Amino acid sequence: MSIKNRRSFLRGLAATGCALRVPLNAWAGPAVEHPLERPLRLVQHSLSRLESVAGYECQFAKQEIVGERVISQKLRMKLRHDPFSVYLYFEEQNRGREVIYVQGKNDNNLLIHEAGILKLAGTLQRSPEHADVRAENRHPITELGLRKLVEAVIRQWTQESRYGETEVKYFRDASLGTTLCNVIESSHPTPRRQFPFQKTRVWIDQKTNLVVRLQQYAFPANPEAPAALVEDYSYLSIRINNQLADIDFDVRNPAYSY
Repeated sequence: MSIKNRRSFLRGLAATGCALRVPLNAWAGPAVEHPLERPLRLVQHSLSRLESVAGYECQFAKQEIVGERVISQKLRMKLRHDPFSVYLYFEEQNRGREVIYVQGKNDNNLLIHEAGILKLAGTLQRSPEHADVRAENRHPITELGLRKLVEAVIRQWTQESRYGETEVKYFRDASLGTTLCNVIESSHPTPRRQFPFQKTRVWIDQKTNLVVRLQQYAFPANPEAPAALVEDYSYLSIRINNQLADIDFDVRNPAYSY
């Protein structure tokens, strides 16, 4: 239909009282997908892989900037999803320290048993938000674990996908210990209120499709400086253990030093 004939057709519809509704993007061609849409699908798939996992054991390594300090720790971890329960044994920095947390028990406090001479103080109860606890952690223990990690990434990328200024890169065969991973990197060129980090790297195990590492880089104060790594969390040697029981998160466990 020519432009002249189309105009005549529309005038005819108007004369008969008919309304013609044309979709807003009818003439714009196919919609362009936001760069974060594919990464979101990949991490949501990783989250779905955890639906049948009741609990697991692993090595947990973290490096964080807390205030002006760099905190590096390596721990052995047991984690159960329901009720949310965590047992930690510190292998580096404060070696021998043990921490137990069970949601809904012990007044929702951590049960902390120090090593060395500090163990004479016995079992300490501390809120996850206690100043002494947060002095070593950017996040409370209630945000620990693979599921919480992926959920945090999904929330972040969902929020960021509402805006432009996002670049995404993909890397294959990145080594995390003996584990080969695919890495998704999102970044933003300019500091904005809606972007909590300048760069985010998500590491996905090629065999299990689980997100096993998260790195977050802050916008530098000097635009010419590189982004600073402020959060680095790795889950290694993951062993699914759906038989974890209450005794695994109890100070009365004879394998623990409480």
